[in-house]
Amino acid sequence: MSPKATTVVIVEDDLGIREMLSRVVGNAKGLELLGAYGDGESALAGVARLKPGVVVMDIQLPGMNGIECTRAVREVSPETQVLVFTVFGDSEHVFEALKAGASGYLLKRTSRAEILEGIELVRDGGAPMSGGIARLVVESFREEAANKSKACENLTQREEEILGLLAKGYLAKEIADQLSISFFTVRFHIRKIYEKLHVRSKTEAILKYLE
Repeated sequence: MSPKATTVVIVEDDLGIREMLSRVVGNAKGLELLGAYGDGESALAGVARLKPGVVVMDIQLPGMNGIECTRAVREVSPETQVLVFTVFGDSEHVFEALKAGASGYLLKRTSRAEILEGIELVRDGGAPMSGGIARLVVESFREEAANKSKACENLTQREEEILGLLAKGYLAKEIADQLSISFFTVRFHIRKIYEKLHVRSKTEAILKYLE
């Protein structure tokens, strides 16, 4: 295994889909499949032991559902990124999953190439979402932009500007280009934003911004 390979765990109760995802990940360069589980409880035990880079998570699972499992995964392995892969495209499931700590949200009609791209994006700090899901988030941003959370009141003008661009889907490098500042300056501001909002991830910061 290459030392730069991203380790992946799959959580999916449908055997056919679980085997398909296992083949896709197992055959992909730069990825290593550590395990594939059919329920949240066994997956959580595996994640606690294996500490994978990315978990591909279904929502509809027997026993512990995928949203509960996502929250638990983030507790036992904070560095692990969760990519939801589900049939549910409604706003309730989307925002509950994001609040639980998911970094991306793909629907099961997503192509195999897009699944791999999604894994790479969450690994690199991105937030991949299927088109319809991204629209839900953008619409929420537009509706709530005038009603920022009180938690954001302590942010500087530059920090709020950067958080606003994060909420629109810009990556740190793109924000640096947009604002004509260095990538490292953007990363510094993002760390200060996390501290002030008492969050641990970009998704949590965006959700606070949209409250």
